[in-house]
Amino acid sequence: MDDQQDPGTLAPPPASEPDAGSGKPEPDKDAPAAKKKKKSFGRELLTIVVAAAILTLLVKAFIIQVYRIPSASMENTLEVGDRVLVNKVVYHFRDIARGDIVVFSGQDSWGPDAPPPSSNPVVRVFDDVLSGLGLHSDQTYYIKRVIGLPGDRVACCTDGKVTVNGVQLTEDQYLFEGNPPSTFKFNVVVPSGHLWVMGDHRSDSDDSRYHSGDPGNGAIPENEVVGRAFLIIWPPSQLRDLPIPTTFQQAALHAGAAGAAVLEGGQAALAAAPVAGAAGVLAAPVLLLRRRRRR
Repeated sequence: MDDQQDPGTLAPPPASEPDAGSGKPEPDKDAPAAKKKKKSFGRELLTIVVAAAILTLLVKAFIIQVYRIPSASMENTLEVGDRVLVNKVVYHFRDIARGDIVVFSGQDSWGPDAPPPSSNPVVRVFDDVLSGLGLHSDQTYYIKRVIGLPGDRVACCTDGKVTVNGVQLTEDQYLFEGNPPSTFKFNVVVPSGHLWVMGDHRSDSDDSRYHSGDPGNGAIPENEVVGRAFLIIWPPSQLRDLPIPTTFQQAALHAGAAGAAVLEGGQAALAAAPVAGAAGVLAAPVLLLRRRRRR
């Protein structure tokens, strides 16, 4: 008797299955599409990285920049090695205020002045581009607190305090503990277009008091100010903002002053704008991945 086969155990090969004897595997139709998607993703990722780098350079050049504190002249407000964010656009919207902590160049004041530009036009253009992006500079930068504005009379000491236009400054909020307001007396009128600046660590600060023989008689040019330090970002234990101390908000200081301070509400809004822009750049890769998942 012939053996009977179970019709369920054998089935004809599917139409798409290659012939076992042909030796030719069927080509993978999905492979080109996968390669195309992978290549497209790589291009998009490279575009985002390049765009982020360009935006970072532009932000550093024109909006905000990180500076490292090199000395003890601003202790205890700023410690050696602290990193601060400096707002470069704030003074396009308001005047410099007493009590601001500013970064400025020593050009045309305390020095050393930057060397003259190169005689080679190509090198000169290249240096200008790098300088504009904040990647290179021949200038020396300082960080101090603004005490006097143009036309102010700054003096020390009355009842042991620095005075501005006769108004006494109570500096306990920021002065280094145990320091006197000054180790010697002075009485100056700040020239037009200049600022009188001092460190918070008065006994360890080479500031306006010690540069009476320099241009401006120790005061620094307003046009050499890079921007306002508004936030300590490193180390984490020092993370905090740098508001104007209350002693500079006395009404008597602002009566009739050409450079009256814009108080903290406006400053906080200006400082937040570049930070929000940076957050947008950092979020771009996440948005890209979400878009690809939706596809």
